[in-house]
Amino acid sequence: MDYVYHMVPKEMKGEFLTSLNEIKLMHPELYETYSRKYFNHPERASLLLKSIPKLNCLWNDVIFLLPLHPYYVYEALHSLGVSTKKDLMFYEIPTEKLVENKNAVYFCNKENYKGPATDIPDEEVKIIDIIFYQVCSALPSDTLAYFTDEHKKGVNFGMFAYIPHILSLGNINVKGINKINWSVAPVKT
Repeated sequence: MDYVYHMVPKEMKGEFLTSLNEIKLMHPELYETYSRKYFNHPERASLLLKSIPKLNCLWNDVIFLLPLHPYYVYEALHSLGVSTKKDLMFYEIPTEKLVENKNAVYFCNKENYKGPATDIPDEEVKIIDIIFYQVCSALPSDTLAYFTDEHKKGVNFGMFAYIPHILSLGNINVKGINKINWSVAPVKT
């Protein structure tokens, strides 16, 4: 069975992961909390209005999922000496939980990324059948290079840069879903 991952929200209402736009309608107080990160950089606020090709929706209409066990992100950051929390928890979501949603992969290629204020190139998004999608088994080399460069600069940086993202248009029921600590290595089977 393949899994995708989503950081467990500090505050959540109900048993479903929902998009930021849906949270805005249903729980405005949570929207204020979770939209804050988009206003910590002059260009990031534009993400809230960014259109996603092929899904025909906005950035904040989808749920962003990591197609890689979060331990690999933690391990890379930790090995560089980046100060990170050891206790970040993630939902380990079986891909079959997404079959009713419309799903796409956003490749996040370094060559095509021109910043948060620019449009997502059409070729960066591909509609997928989530059951047949092969999850990532290693951190992309561009991500590791980015972590290394940004850490040397001593600036805050994104933890998921240049890692393909699964974009899921629809809610995800997380009742009974396993929660994992990103600092614990996955068990090899």
